Amino acid sequence: MYAAGLTAVGLVRNHNEDVIFYSTESFGPLPNFFVVADGMGGHNAGEVASAKSLEYSSNFILESKKSKLTNPEDILDILITAAMQANNSVFELSVSKPAYYGMGTTFSACSIIGNTIVIAHIGDSRIYTISPGNITQVTTDHTYVEEMVKAGKITREEARSHSRRNILTRVLGCDSLTPADGTTYSLEGVNSILLCSDGLTDMISDEDIMEIINQNTPPKARAEALVSAANNNGGKDNISVIIIDVKGEAH
Repeated sequence: MYAAGLTAVGLVRNHNEDVIFYSTESFGPLPNFFVVADGMGGHNAGEVASAKSLEYSSNFILESKKSKLTNPEDILDILITAAMQANNSVFELSVSKPAYYGMGTTFSACSIIGNTIVIAHIGDSRIYTISPGNITQVTTDHTYVEEMVKAGKITREEARSHSRRNILTRVLGCDSLTPADGTTYSLEGVNSILLCSDGLTDMISDEDIMEIINQNTPPKARAEALVSAANNNGGKDNISVIIIDVKGEAH
């Protein structure tokens, strides 16, 4: 397994509210650990929310008394619990200081065991699996337009340019009871995994993402190419990507 990540401010924003973390080695009881979080809130509160979501979830995992986990269900349990701990702690912080009130963050985390990816997810940062001829979004956007798509009120294509496409229906830290989605997927036939913020997916299509991910270059070079493509199309938001190659040789 090989991985690389990159986060960039983009061309419009004046600071970066995204955070990323990736470790292909053991992380506490987890075999590996990957996170993208995209913060939001007034002043600098967005970057506080995203950074704290990573800090609180990581600390929970590292301080857990569990031995090394080898079962996807056990990994899912600790990822979901870590997300919930982070949610509660960010929410408590948000109500403790007026400058932080209402802050929140997306939170997409995963760990890979054998041929399975285990995911905890809140918000609209995404996780994709990519094979030579296919790209699949394996997280569900917690957004207003996604609910409209599911209700049949707009098409998937209309959702891409809808004026309310960035309105979130679920955010880590805005409510003490916010749930996280927890899922597992088979990696049969999958070569790479992508975690990213909407600063990437709002700027370039899934097809263009797949083409870049499938290039025969190191993960770092492909991460840089994704960020460059988003900036070339406007770079209207912070851009964060983590690429994980689960198959193939090191470049």
